[in-house]
Amino acid sequence: MAESDREANRFSARAARYARVGANMGGVAARMAGSRLFGGDDRDASNAAVLAQALGGLKGPIMKVAQLLATIPDLIPPEYAAELQKLQSEAPPMGAAFVKRRMQAELGPQWQSRFGSFDLSPAAAASLGQVHRATTKDGEALACKLQYPDMQSAVEADLSQLEWVFAVHRRMDPAIDTREIAKEIGERVREELDYEREAKHAALYARTLSDVGEVRVPRVHPELSTKRLLALQWLEGEKILTFTEAPVEIRNRLAVAMFKAWWHPFSHAAVIHGDPHLGNYTVFSEDGEARGINLLDYGCVRIFHPRFVGGVVDLYRGLQTDDRARIVHAYETWGFKDLSNELIDILNIWARFIYAPLLDDRIRTVADGVKPGEYGRRQAFEVHKALKEKGPVTVPREFVFMDRAAVGLGAVFLHLKAELNYHQLFENEIERFSLENLEHKQAEVLAASGLPNPV
Repeated sequence: MAESDREANRFSARAARYARVGANMGGVAARMAGSRLFGGDDRDASNAAVLAQALGGLKGPIMKVAQLLATIPDLIPPEYAAELQKLQSEAPPMGAAFVKRRMQAELGPQWQSRFGSFDLSPAAAASLGQVHRATTKDGEALACKLQYPDMQSAVEADLSQLEWVFAVHRRMDPAIDTREIAKEIGERVREELDYEREAKHAALYARTLSDVGEVRVPRVHPELSTKRLLALQWLEGEKILTFTEAPVEIRNRLAVAMFKAWWHPFSHAAVIHGDPHLGNYTVFSEDGEARGINLLDYGCVRIFHPRFVGGVVDLYRGLQTDDRARIVHAYETWGFKDLSNELIDILNIWARFIYAPLLDDRIRTVADGVKPGEYGRRQAFEVHKALKEKGPVTVPREFVFMDRAAVGLGAVFLHLKAELNYHQLFENEIERFSLENLEHKQAEVLAASGLPNPV
């Protein structure tokens, strides 16, 4: 990091953040003394509410981490997940004078002359930054994401707190070894701070989805972007939840667009959009009718080695034909180790749940009668209960965001009450699949986007 970068990971900023986070977490820990933080006794509900209240006053990266924890099934008890999912990701916005100073730090004293217009009031505020509407000199509408100050220091401090939480988890409930999960979340949150990398992610998705008309990707304006400022084309659209009562053909059309937005980049470039937050999608219309989705945020993108995708396809085919050897090979490809027959059977509970809509060759909903917020919780509970008896198991880090995104996508389908043949949609995406073709295609789009190949 260059010495001139005054917002690098600074000890003074980290220390201040430790004090704020530690004070709040310390109060919660004192209340929870003597009870099992992750154990599921009758005090969980009240303790969870206190934890959510403590985190809700902090904002910043710890909020991002809390929301990530809440969307990974059975990583924390249902009481904690329910409370953490209520947390609002919006932080208090930076005022106009502060925004001017931030913009000057990124683009120089004459920054305003580089725009046609720039609204100093944010259009949206989130955990790591806020979005401002602007226009280019030519009048094109922009979404300018401006990072809050000292976020790198805040992230490092908050991730240290995360390590403490996971250490408690391992002592209290050793069924799932969370060390790789902690590493994965840390790496992804750090990547979200780098807006230059996010710009490359957007370019990667634009190339990968260039032949998918139902999904739009905003164009990057590199001349107005820096490591902490990202200028993207503003895509007009409506919130996806606006369409939950639309005619079924509209809801199905949007669900197909969501399916392609997620599975097409995964099957053709080994990448996923790992944040299923509904605010990351809007619906675009043509001639007064909803036609597809705008994919808006590219901070949380996971690039896999092609062999991981091969494992996903192997597991699908193995479950389809009840080929246990192929199923085991898929788990080992993902990075699961020392699998006994009992552990394989436990993992199959979760696999059959995730793959159920893809294996069923008929028009259906994802899961009849299940609320979006509860999607996957029952199966996760079954897995966790079994692991307490037969585990522990170390969850490979690559599995974390794959699992999270799959559940998040399923929840979107539930919101839309979509009725589709998911089997045919998936078969279309993996038609003529081969590792050799995927490796070639991934290398091509990553190089064109300025991103390195995965290790």
